Amino acid sequence: MLIETELTPNPATLKFLPNRTVMAAGTRDFATPEDAEASPLADALFGLGDVTGVFFGSDFVSVTAAAGTDWSALKPDVLGILLDHFSADMPLFRPGSAGEITVASDTGFADDPEDADIVAQIKDLIETRIRPAVANDGGDIVYRGFEKGKVYLAMQGACAGCPSSSATLKNGIEQLLRYYVPEVTEVRAI
Repeated sequence: MLIETELTPNPATLKFLPNRTVMAAGTRDFATPEDAEASPLADALFGLGDVTGVFFGSDFVSVTAAAGTDWSALKPDVLGILLDHFSADMPLFRPGSAGEITVASDTGFADDPEDADIVAQIKDLIETRIRPAVANDGGDIVYRGFEKGKVYLAMQGACAGCPSSSATLKNGIEQLLRYYVPEVTEVRAI
């Protein structure tokens, strides 16, 4: 089995492509070892000690290392865990962990019903134009709300904590949303 590795814009994160489906639907972000207990794979990666984040995308796993970690030493261990996991066709989540279930909605707060058309346009642009581009970089972006012209988004995976994420938000996402949805005045990460 071959697992490809790609750099991401975040120097602390590498993207691993096992050439198979990782998540059949949605994504999953593990920001702490406690979060990772729902997944044997994420748990094993956090068990390496230098891992501070794991993100499952549709066909990739992004792994974030602690500041100052030497990827040349960590990468073989990560690849070994990924190879063992995918070669053995192990489950991504522990049985009964509800790891694949997302109960909470994707909004951080209730949108004003009068803004329903604007919110629908924003969500459509995020889904069709922004999320695919962000996934190419090993991350994801989640809509959290719209209020008084401001769009609130959460960055996940390689995008969370990336030095260029604020530039991506302001120079990429904000410009795109403002162009297509004139009611948008600003984009903020939460």
